[in-house]
Amino acid sequence: MRRPILAGNWKMHMTIAEATDFVRSIRRGLNEVKDVDRVLCPPFTVLAAVRDLLSATEIGLGAQNMHWEENGAYTDEVSPLMLSALGVEYVIIGHSERREYFFESNEVVNKKVKSAFKHNLKPIMCVGESLAIR
Repeated sequence: MRRPILAGNWKMHMTIAEATDFVRSIRRGLNEVKDVDRVLCPPFTVLAAVRDLLSATEIGLGAQNMHWEENGAYTDEVSPLMLSALGVEYVIIGHSERREYFFESNEVVNKKVKSAFKHNLKPIMCVGESLAIR
């Protein structure tokens, strides 16, 4: 049986100071939760700071998105190599907001999932639709 994942996607919230205060306040309680993989997915700007605070815990670090290419002229994108170098273990792919606001297709999501696996990142692939479509 698969082990459940409890992942917190912070979206576009928290500065470094806010993020470190938040992680310090929830770290102990979250680390005590058992029988589920716990993952925090903060914005890219605070990944390193959150990673440092999670280093002595069993809480995983996830990114909110990534590009499928390892490098290239993709302004403001983050590659799987960059995430791996930061110590990221998980990556959210295909979130409904990415599909809606940035027009990510199933083909793009497929490329990202394949790239995540290739680079030993665990994809958290989102499926579903907006409430209006449902």
